[in-house]
Amino acid sequence: MTDSELDVFTGLLDYPMYVVTAAADGERAGCLVGFASQCSIHPVRFMVWLSTANRTYRVARRATHLGVHLLTREQRALARLFGSRTADDDVDKFAQVAWEARQAETPVLRDAPAWFVGRVRERIDGGDHVGFLLDPVEESPPVPGGRPRLLMFDDTRGLEPGHPA
Repeated sequence: MTDSELDVFTGLLDYPMYVVTAAADGERAGCLVGFASQCSIHPVRFMVWLSTANRTYRVARRATHLGVHLLTREQRALARLFGSRTADDDVDKFAQVAWEARQAETPVLRDAPAWFVGRVRERIDGGDHVGFLLDPVEESPPVPGGRPRLLMFDDTRGLEPGHPA
């Protein structure tokens, strides 16, 4: 199968978008991620794929934990902050949002309706992305008012990515 043939298949998909955060050696980083999913029920595990071109990847490869956040469709500005180009990766995105440090100093976004912090169990080379297999160790309280309308891939079309894949 060629890349263009796979593009036909993947072009039909619409999946949740996540903000993934990391902290290591006094550095914080976060980015918008579409490649992520629960990958085991017993034990519960979640896989997040980070682009090797991304600053968040460079911090995450030294981190012991990652934060994974869901956003609502009304939080496109937050998605743009974590998903668009920054000035040579020197912009402190966390200076622009409310957040708190959780396990292993992992930044957690206070405005995210749902989040979890996961311990990095394994890193898997997938090509231009590296998978981080996470064991969830802490999660947000239940979402008040039921299930929110989540930010999906289609909601982010037109967003200028911070880095190529």
